[in-house]
Amino acid sequence: MTPRNSSHRLVSPVWLVLVGILSVQFGAGVAKGLFDEIAPTTIVWLRLVTSAVVLMAVARPVLRGRSRSDWLVVLAFGLCLGTMNWAIYQAFARIPLGVAVTLEFVGPLTLAVLGSRRVRDLLWGLLAGLGVAVLGLEGGGDVNLAGVLFALLAGAMWASYILLAGQTGRRWPGFDGLALASVVATVLLTPFAIGEGGGDLLDPRILLLGALVGLLSSVVPYSSELVALRSIKASVFSILMSLEPAAAALAGIVVLQEFLTWEQWLAMVCVVIASVGATRSSRTFAEPAPD
Repeated sequence: MTPRNSSHRLVSPVWLVLVGILSVQFGAGVAKGLFDEIAPTTIVWLRLVTSAVVLMAVARPVLRGRSRSDWLVVLAFGLCLGTMNWAIYQAFARIPLGVAVTLEFVGPLTLAVLGSRRVRDLLWGLLAGLGVAVLGLEGGGDVNLAGVLFALLAGAMWASYILLAGQTGRRWPGFDGLALASVVATVLLTPFAIGEGGGDLLDPRILLLGALVGLLSSVVPYSSELVALRSIKASVFSILMSLEPAAAALAGIVVLQEFLTWEQWLAMVCVVIASVGATRSSRTFAEPAPD
């Protein structure tokens, strides 16, 4: 007798997604905790190296027979991926983790709202805008303009990442496009990482810590989401992804002792509720951000 899949799953796909979300944000917390001894650009480069090596080993993309358009799309995807990761790590270095991820989430949320013609989705957009306005008005010593701008840049790149992911997926099978984009992002950041990291990149301890961040922030989430997406609805996955800001705030508290003000929590709740509302019937968030 063939057992039913639903009763024999070792782990629920919902739990796999949640594990991936927590892994990403706790990986970010670990990375930020290293900024006193490793420059943000260096640590994000080490993370990209780790993910590129793993993805290339898994995907083993076929490069022959590709058109110029195929390569242009994957190059743009890599540029977007590298900029997104670099920008959010620059934001992490300047503002609390939860605040940075909340602001970053405005990018894909805006994309979801703009892609809809429903009035209620515009209301979700206004709610998210209210959350961002609360962050801006609240200010405080732990929030500065540079950090806010870097987080918003990361959000814009995340929205671009979602658009480019669709084009890349249509041109490159499986993880081939993401693997090659990770290589492109790594190459683009290499001169900056060497310039800032210098001798740190020859330190085995630094390399090991960078690999750990790469495993937590890329390898574990990618693997968890890949398995989960085989049996979970895109709408459910999208709603779960809306929990990213809350997970980032939790990681900030546990790993970095970053306790947010009530205004910052209010702003985060506004963005999370808006994200859940705007994505209930949308696939805009179906592509997770590797950050």
